[in-house]
Amino acid sequence: MGTIQHLSDIVVEARAKGRKRLAVAYGQDSHTLEAVYEAYKEGLVEPIVFGEKAVIEQVCAELGIDAGVLTIVDEKSDVKCVALAVQAVVKGEADVLMKGLVSTDKYMRGILNKEAGLFPPKGVLSHVSVIEMPVYGKLLIVSDIAVIPQPDFKQKMKQIGYLAKTANVLGIKTPKIACIAPSELVLPSVPSSTEGALLAKMGDRGQLGNVIVDGPLSLDVALFKEVAEHKKVKGSAIAGEPDCLLFPNLESGNVFFKASSHLCHGELAAMVVGTNKPCVLTSRGDSSRSKLYSIALACLSAK
Repeated sequence: MGTIQHLSDIVVEARAKGRKRLAVAYGQDSHTLEAVYEAYKEGLVEPIVFGEKAVIEQVCAELGIDAGVLTIVDEKSDVKCVALAVQAVVKGEADVLMKGLVSTDKYMRGILNKEAGLFPPKGVLSHVSVIEMPVYGKLLIVSDIAVIPQPDFKQKMKQIGYLAKTANVLGIKTPKIACIAPSELVLPSVPSSTEGALLAKMGDRGQLGNVIVDGPLSLDVALFKEVAEHKKVKGSAIAGEPDCLLFPNLESGNVFFKASSHLCHGELAAMVVGTNKPCVLTSRGDSSRSKLYSIALACLSAK
């Protein structure tokens, strides 16, 4: 496999790996069932749907979906559905977990449940998105837009590991990771600036694995070589060609992601990371393509 250049290529590569068993927690809404059925038709998944059987069959009938391709586990309680879906993944009866109609906090509580065994002790739960925009020439792997509000330094080290691992899944052997800050100058009073500089030096020393890390970098310097040249930024191996963007906090990452999708007509694939098995977390606002890409990314990441 070469380097994946487009989100659609993730679907192709995931299909080549063979179908993965997808455990869907409380999958009884049209948004979820359409995405799951699309992933089934694309040859990506064998769906196991936990939810109210009568409701699932009714929604499928309304959408023209063949409910016969779904393994349905009849359960009325959304919280119980999450627990059962998590259990299926932990026991090896499914390869990938997916959120259905259940709220994100109930889904996350199910993932984080210490007794359940999906989340390792002293682990760090985070979120990675792969964004494709018509206005930019390559995929960007971004963290964290959804889980850690204000990552501390140790969490940022973990996030770099997650970004690198996702880049590896996409065929990038030595990912270039930009630590985003307001300026490319090291400003002692700005935490994202000093931490970006520390992470860059740790990257130079090989402390963060097989990655190239640079920071602090403002977003424009990170993304555009001509801006870096104009600002006379010297010695950056990343300016103009990052594979990954590490944002200093959830707000900045989330704003970038929403601007990418709504202003730049971008699509994305996204998943929760830090768990023992891949977990799909899509929003009702995501397009059907983004949901399919998210399932494909998780399937490609599954062992």
